[in-house]
Amino acid sequence: MNTKPFLTLHDVRRIAAAAETEALSNRWPVTIAIVDDGGHLLWLQRLDGAAPISAAIAQAKARSAALGRRESREYEEMINQGRISFLSAPALEGMLEGGLPVFVDGHCVGAVGVSGVKSAQDAQVARAGIAALGA
Repeated sequence: MNTKPFLTLHDVRRIAAAAETEALSNRWPVTIAIVDDGGHLLWLQRLDGAAPISAAIAQAKARSAALGRRESREYEEMINQGRISFLSAPALEGMLEGGLPVFVDGHCVGAVGVSGVKSAQDAQVARAGIAALGA
């Protein structure tokens, strides 16, 4: 039987705190979503001033990153480069930059999705959260 790491509540809180710190230091009103490796929501935090729709978008970005084991930005790039048939991919809705998978010891253990500001800034917040794990 193989074993693999997983995100604990402590890990999720560390990711969320670091992502929140990054967003607040830049005065970015975002929503932060953290999911497990199956795309199931573990954490959702909408900062003051974040648009209500950002809660749905952040979750979708995180889920796409977890299920695909790649940054959600890669799906956006595929579509923008003309592979529009990828829009029909099942279970993928957040195909926009801002969702990043979390890898530990070569295993995808989940993902962070952020929404609320420019896509590159969303990704910056997600990266800051993941960096807090030190993985």
